[in-house]
Amino acid sequence: QVHVVESGGGLVQPGGTLSLACAVSGSALALVAMAWYRQAPGKQRDMVATITSSGSTTYGDSVKGRFTVSSDNSKNAVYLLMNSLKPEDTAVYYCKAVVQRTGGQIMNYWGQGTQVAVSS
Repeated sequence: QVHVVESGGGLVQPGGTLSLACAVSGSALALVAMAWYRQAPGKQRDMVATITSSGSTTYGDSVKGRFTVSSDNSKNAVYLLMNSLKPEDTAVYYCKAVVQRTGGQIMNYWGQGTQVAVSS
């Protein structure tokens, strides 16, 4: 069983900063990559940032230069530092863990999500 838990959401003013954290736990865990997605009301879930086990990162176009993803492999954790937040960043943010299980199968596991609201 793999568990993914996000933390750190909240309300912040435009231009502000917020940090999210995500921890993954479980047995026989081999993380391939971790990612942050977000979903605003009435919209599809979009990729925000990804980081592989080797440290390679990818960002969605709307957050490039403002958000930074990092990880701590020893803790099976991933973080998202969000700077210069805009009202359009308001969404539920989800963490995804890409795990290679025993036998080689690749599985995706999602957290429950954490709300980020950017408003004055």
